[in-house]
Amino acid sequence: MISKILYWLPRFLAIISLLFMTVFSFDVFGGEESFGLKMIGFLIHNIPVLILTAILIIAWKWEVEGGALFIIASIVGFIYFHSFSGNPGSLIVIAPFLIVGILFILHSVLYVRNPVRK
Repeated sequence: MISKILYWLPRFLAIISLLFMTVFSFDVFGGEESFGLKMIGFLIHNIPVLILTAILIIAWKWEVEGGALFIIASIVGFIYFHSFSGNPGSLIVIAPFLIVGILFILHSVLYVRNPVRK
């Protein structure tokens, strides 16, 4: 039972966090620009989401490697957005991916590499 929870929790949390990040990109549709420029803006706003989606696809198949990529991506986000020196609001967006990376690696170590615990 715990194995299934630990299997699905990082996947669910990653998808919910990606959807949360996607919501912020809808602000491009409020301006007076043409539809083409709005779509380009929407794509540019979603580049981090697309990168994290690619990491999720990798993590779905290879949990340790994907978990490490999630941890690296969250560290890069912490540094880029100065999360610990004046921008604590970015932790709400970035921290779930650190947790997701840890959960992917934890599941792999506890249950995939040690099949007795299943």
